[in-house]
Amino acid sequence: MSLDIVVLAAGQGKRMYSSLPKVLHKVAGRPMLAHVLETARALSPGRIIVVHGHGGDEVRSAFAAMNVTWVEQTEQLGTGHALMQALPSVKPRDDVLVLYGDVPLIRAETLQALIEARDSGLAILTAEPADPGGYGRIVRDAQGRVVRIVEEKDASPEQRALREVNVGFLIAQAARLAGWLASVKNSNAQREYYLTDVVQCAVAEGIKVATRQPKDVWETWGVNSRHELALVERAYQNAAAKRLLEAGVTLADLWRVDVRGDLRCGREVSIDVNCVFEGKVTLGDRVHIGPNCVLRNVSIGPDTEIHAFSHIEEAQIGGRCRVGPYARLRPGASLAEDVHVGNFVEVKASRIGAHSKANHLSYIGDAEVGSGVNIGAGTITCNYDGAAKHRTVIGDECFVGSDTTLVAPVTLARGSYIGAGSTISEDTPADQLTVARARQVTVRGWKPPRKK
Repeated sequence: MSLDIVVLAAGQGKRMYSSLPKVLHKVAGRPMLAHVLETARALSPGRIIVVHGHGGDEVRSAFAAMNVTWVEQTEQLGTGHALMQALPSVKPRDDVLVLYGDVPLIRAETLQALIEARDSGLAILTAEPADPGGYGRIVRDAQGRVVRIVEEKDASPEQRALREVNVGFLIAQAARLAGWLASVKNSNAQREYYLTDVVQCAVAEGIKVATRQPKDVWETWGVNSRHELALVERAYQNAAAKRLLEAGVTLADLWRVDVRGDLRCGREVSIDVNCVFEGKVTLGDRVHIGPNCVLRNVSIGPDTEIHAFSHIEEAQIGGRCRVGPYARLRPGASLAEDVHVGNFVEVKASRIGAHSKANHLSYIGDAEVGSGVNIGAGTITCNYDGAAKHRTVIGDECFVGSDTTLVAPVTLARGSYIGAGSTISEDTPADQLTVARARQVTVRGWKPPRKK
């Protein structure tokens, strides 16, 4: 006997007002269904079965690389009907844990507690939210035993006053679920086959229904509208912020930071407001991230400062660097230690050596920059000839004057000194001053044109 997990992901999501299947809408930069499948894999099931329906081709395509079994629900006849489509793919003696593709925040440890409660025959997850509106209510007898679940649309006023609600997750043996579902009717307000009706079937057979509750109610929040998607996003981000704080990271505001991937921080890291971290980001000890920065797949060494409004993607930054404000490091940028990349400087597919500086208004693309180099304001590497990219090599201890144009392929030998305003299209000798600009001329007696 093993554990199989069935993920119900066939809903259309009409209230999303979107052509995108509901389970593909993103939380923390990833589709909701991706979060659910990741949690499912953490439980080491024998098989993961996804029941799809609306936009099924698009959903399958989004997860084509994942080892899951796909089952189609051609008619949307309720959660009970959806599970019926999956059960033929499960061995009768196996346990079945039911998850939902639009409930992305459920924790693995919460589900593990539910699995461990399954010895009773049927275990369900319940919660007590501040506002139980929209949820089916848990009805218990005088001894506190669960006797049924009543959907809100079918509930009496007294039942609607109950605080404990069903959140949909359950586990039972496949054979028992199949038998209970066979007797479920659609005589309800929505004319659907409710999965929740299996509770009443189990009770009728004398089976005790065990319940467990999550640590946080937001784990059970489902998404049926843009508003609910935004609430789930904030719950995810607030939980991520709390984890950072507990690990010793200083956050200027725990409500204004977005982690959309894997953020790992050393000691004494500080993060200002409105920063976004995507993909895999590693911040070394004592790194400071200024406000309104976006970092995607970045590694930053210790004691480095990233100043406000900097955008860094697929880059490696050494220790004791200073980047920004308003700097952009594009894929392939690599900074050694103690490098300064200042305001409105863009670096792409380039390595910059230790102690080098490009403090203002420059573009460094497809370049190899040595150590101790000073790049003046307005300098650009002309790396693209319209058909191919070419590299610029700048040796150690070079000084590149302001407003210099370096036409690649070109090499500045060690210690080259380039006069401001030069256009360099040929290699320069070491330790020499090279100037390449037109002679200054003053036209005597010239007068500006006047309007007639």
